[in-house]
Amino acid sequence: MNRNFVAINYIHCEPDYKQRFEELFQTRARAIDTMPGFIDMYVLKPASAEEPYLVISYWESEEAFKAWTHSSAFQEGHKRGFEDLAKAKAAGQKPPMRSVFKTYEVIAR
Repeated sequence: MNRNFVAINYIHCEPDYKQRFEELFQTRARAIDTMPGFIDMYVLKPASAEEPYLVISYWESEEAFKAWTHSSAFQEGHKRGFEDLAKAKAAGQKPPMRSVFKTYEVIAR
């Protein structure tokens, strides 16, 4: 299977949110699974508490990945996490998690 494009989401969770974060992925909506151009995804738990979780998704192309991020399926797939962030903000609390997306083109395997 061709893996031409990789998106990695580096997610830093507050200590008291880590269990909830893992639960969200273990019971995920699987909305990404049916997106055109999606190949596979891994969610990696760090060995060190200071390091971020990694969500690594493989795509046929950058265009397929961008279509996912702009889709209603993306909103549905992230709904519970977005609700957690909104709840913390409304309560004047620090966000329970923060993320940074980085994307990569595969040049060798």
